[in-house]
Amino acid sequence: MRAIMRRGLSTAMAAVLVGGLAVACGGDGDDDKGGSDSGPVELTVDVFGEPGYDALYKQYEQSHPNVKIKQRKVSTLDEYKPRIQQWMATGSGAGDVVMLEEGILPLYMQQKAKFLNLFDYGGKDLEKNFLPWKWQMGLSPDGKQLVGLGTDVGPLAMCYRSDLFKKAGLPTDRAEVGKLWPTWDAFLSTGQKFQEKVPGTKWLDGPTAVFRATVLQNAGAGPGYSFFDKSNNLVFDSNPAVKQAFDTSLKFEQSKLTSDMSIFTPPWQTALKRDTFATLPCPSWMLGGIEEFAGKAGKGKWDVATTPGGAGYWGGSWLAVPKQTKHGKAAAELAKFLTSPEGQVGAYKASNVFPSSPQAAQDPAVAGAKSAYFNDAPVGQIFGQLVAGVKPVYLGPKHEDVRAAVENVLVSVGQGRQKPDQAWTKSVDEAKKAAR
Repeated sequence: MRAIMRRGLSTAMAAVLVGGLAVACGGDGDDDKGGSDSGPVELTVDVFGEPGYDALYKQYEQSHPNVKIKQRKVSTLDEYKPRIQQWMATGSGAGDVVMLEEGILPLYMQQKAKFLNLFDYGGKDLEKNFLPWKWQMGLSPDGKQLVGLGTDVGPLAMCYRSDLFKKAGLPTDRAEVGKLWPTWDAFLSTGQKFQEKVPGTKWLDGPTAVFRATVLQNAGAGPGYSFFDKSNNLVFDSNPAVKQAFDTSLKFEQSKLTSDMSIFTPPWQTALKRDTFATLPCPSWMLGGIEEFAGKAGKGKWDVATTPGGAGYWGGSWLAVPKQTKHGKAAAELAKFLTSPEGQVGAYKASNVFPSSPQAAQDPAVAGAKSAYFNDAPVGQIFGQLVAGVKPVYLGPKHEDVRAAVENVLVSVGQGRQKPDQAWTKSVDEAKKAAR
C-alpha cells in the first residue's frame, strides 16, 4: 500500500474531488485525435499521498506546451478508494490518469475493460524499465492487456527517534540499532526496556503499521499470498503468514507498547510532532510523511535502521488510463513519462518514493541519496539494499476491505473494547464479512 498521507484537504476541496469534473474527465472513451499534438489538452491525474510529481508536471508542460495538467490529490488511500470506486462504477468522473495502489489493483484487474490497454500506446517496449515482478503485476491475468505502469515500491525499514533512544540508554547508531531487533520478539523486548526508561513515550504508534508490514513480510517469505490465495479464495484463517502477523501485532497491544493510533489519521499526524512514540515501520515513502508532519522540530531526531524479521515491503502503485478519458493518447504518454526511469528519479528526489525501475534505482541521485532530515542517513543505499530482497505478494480483490476490518479489531483491543483472547475469532468473522 503506498504512502498515503501528506497534506490534508479542506471540506470544500473534498467536495470538488467527489463531485467536480475536470475538463478532461468523463466522456465516452473516444481517444483524442493526435493526442498531445492535436491542440490544447487538459489532463487530470488522480493520486493519493505524495507521489512527487509537481516538478515533473511542470517539466512535461514545458516540453508539451499544448498540454496542461491538473492533479487531484487526497491524503490517504482510505479517502481515495471510495472516490475511484464511484468513478469506475458510474463510468464518469475519473481523471485521465489514475493511481492504482497495490491493494486495490486486483479489484480493477477484474474490471480491465474499463481501462485502456497500454500495449496499444507503446507499452510493449517498456518492460525493461521495471522490476520483473512489478511489470507482471501491471498485466491482466491473461497477459494480453497492460493495465498499469509501475510507479514506486516500498522496501521496508524501521524509522526511530534517535534522541529518545539516547534518553533510554539505547544505541543511536543505525547499524547498532538494527542489531537490537533481528526478530519481532527482540523488537518487542527492546520496546519494553525503552518504556521502562521513558514511560511517557510509547514504543510504537499502534498495531496497524506492524500488521501491514508483517503480513506482507511473512507472506513474501512463505506462500506468496496473504488474505486470499491466488484463486481468490479467502484463506485468512488458514494462512500461517496471516496468523503470525496477527499474533505479532496483538502482542504489542497486550504489552501496552503502542499509542493505539491508526496510521495516517489526524491524531497520528499530530503525534509525529510530539514525543508520542519512538519507532515506526517505515517503507521508503514513509520518510516523506514523517518529514511533512513532524516538521522542522523533527529534523535530525529521526533515523532509519533495518526492520525485524528480514526483507519485506509495504506499498507501491501503478498508473492507469480509464477508458472514460477523451484524451487517451495524451494520457498514455503522460503516464509513460511519469513512470519512466527519469520520471521515477524525479519522484524520488521529491518525496522518497523508491523506484520500481532498476535504471532509476541505480541513478546516482537515488543510489547516493542521503537525507539531511533523517540524520544524513544514506537512504538510497539502505532502501536499495532492502529492495533486492523483496518478494512480491498476491493480493485479492477484497484485500483492502479485509485489512481495514481486521485492523479495527486490533485497535479495539488496545482501546479496551475487545478482549485479547477473543480478538482472533472476531477478526476471522470480520474478515469473512468483508470478503463477501
